[in-house]
Amino acid sequence: MISPLQPYACWPERSRGRRHPQAAAPTRNEFQRDRDRVIHSSAFRRLVYKTQVFLNHEGDLFRTRLTHSLEVAQLGRSIARSLGLHEDLVEAIALAHDLGHTPFGHAGQDALNACLHQLPPDPGPSHDAPTPNEPDGGFEHNLQSLRVVDELEQRYPEHDGINLCFETREGILKHCSRANALWLEGREPGGVGARFLLGRSPSLEAQLANLADEIAYNAHDIDDGVRSGLLRLEQLEALELFERQRRDVLRAYPALRGKRLLYESIRRMLTEQVYDVIEASRSAILLAGVQSVDEVRCSPVLLRFSAPMREQASALKRFLMHNLYRHPQVLEQTGRARQVVTELYLIYHERPAELPALAEGATPLSLRRRVADHIAGMTDRYALREHQRLTGQSLFDA
Repeated sequence: MISPLQPYACWPERSRGRRHPQAAAPTRNEFQRDRDRVIHSSAFRRLVYKTQVFLNHEGDLFRTRLTHSLEVAQLGRSIARSLGLHEDLVEAIALAHDLGHTPFGHAGQDALNACLHQLPPDPGPSHDAPTPNEPDGGFEHNLQSLRVVDELEQRYPEHDGINLCFETREGILKHCSRANALWLEGREPGGVGARFLLGRSPSLEAQLANLADEIAYNAHDIDDGVRSGLLRLEQLEALELFERQRRDVLRAYPALRGKRLLYESIRRMLTEQVYDVIEASRSAILLAGVQSVDEVRCSPVLLRFSAPMREQASALKRFLMHNLYRHPQVLEQTGRARQVVTELYLIYHERPAELPALAEGATPLSLRRRVADHIAGMTDRYALREHQRLTGQSLFDA
């Protein structure tokens, strides 16, 4: 069912605008332009070779950051259509939300964060001190995604970044530490960092992209986990959310086994979650009585699961954490990934001549942040090639 755009949705003609003002496009609304800019960015293309759970070299059929982002966009648009939210904005946020992710997934992010907090252990030279153009803390991939679209993409003659609307940038920054929110507020008073200081909520479109992210990775990590052999279909029977669908599938198709049984169970699980979000969110929005985006931002988060579905989704996340993300085989690979990122950081910091040359007129940054930006932009395979070139080691089988 397609609902008309509701008053509490983000309307492109009422956008809070771009950091660098631009004339409207004759054939596209502002959020469509944002989506198109994300798709054409270099960072978006690199997502095809960045890890979701399984490292890029482990197989061509596992999800990557790119396929994950596409699945989030598809789920987000489907739910937005039923709730009267702006589909193009949800899609733009979904496609951009992982642009700042490091190679090797969360293992790479954790290693880079530790490097920025801890290394080098001695006080660095003056060029290592943070500049006003960079955060003073460690590494947050949400903030890095914002840095990508605001600063690091170099596609336009007039400015750094791809100059997205406030509403898209707000959705990209779904988490932020207080220290980094204060830094953002100093650069952009009342901007995307302000809500973290004021305890406000983002737009419903941003809330939806965040929830669609969770729905997508829970479902596809089951698929990839079984495909990899690290999870068995029998293990999933302990999960109420999955097992209910599996039983329904077998009632309809008693002879179904293997992949078809898995895929149909996951498909129905996704469908149930989507319908649950639509109904629970519609009720929460009605109860809150919001009639504008400003009222949404002053309300608690309204895009949600029902209480029973939230518990089932949380149980699924706990199951995946224990049985997949902490599986010895995954931990072995992620341990090596952390070593690659840590050693790359140390080498670049000690030998900055190995870093790409600064572009003419580039924003001044400390060496630490230059190294972090360079590593965060790497794909899995480029990081492995660089590590082998600089250390002579090959930590992963081809």
